[in-house]
Amino acid sequence: MFILIVGVALWWAAHLFKRVAPRQRAQLGEPGRGMVTGALILSVILMVWGYRSAPMGDVWWGPSPMMKGINNLLILLAFYLFAASGMKTGITRRIRHPQLTAFALWSVAHLLVNGDAPSLILFGGLLLWAVVEIIVINRADPNWQAPAHPVPIRQEAMAFIGAILVFGVVGLIHAWLGYNPFGA
Repeated sequence: MFILIVGVALWWAAHLFKRVAPRQRAQLGEPGRGMVTGALILSVILMVWGYRSAPMGDVWWGPSPMMKGINNLLILLAFYLFAASGMKTGITRRIRHPQLTAFALWSVAHLLVNGDAPSLILFGGLLLWAVVEIIVINRADPNWQAPAHPVPIRQEAMAFIGAILVFGVVGLIHAWLGYNPFGA
């Protein structure tokens, strides 16, 4: 469990470094980007390793057909928000942080179907990170103006189709790894 906690903590530290210590981050210059990237890659490796090797322990809840359905809808919405974030879609005129919102939805979706201690540490820790990141950004720049860009239907369709394709691929990978996201 320690490796998992270290991985989540490193994820937090690498992402919040620029916001919490902007002067120190700026002093690192361009090499600092590589260091942050390396820390993020290491954090993902530690989280995967820690999660897969952690003892499950008590399970307070698990996947039910209803929760899997809700999970899948939230994951699909998260993939759409993530795709839409870079495509100037209608949702990006309404939501300030589509990627962080997508990440939070992804975390909530996983918590709905995984009620064991390692899942609470991983997905709960990442959910809390996304919320903290949104708060920190909003406090640093409270005067957000929604972008006033046109919303081409083609961009909306591409974001939606991309989300469906990624959802299908990720679902198949989960099934291949032994976590069936579609069945009972």
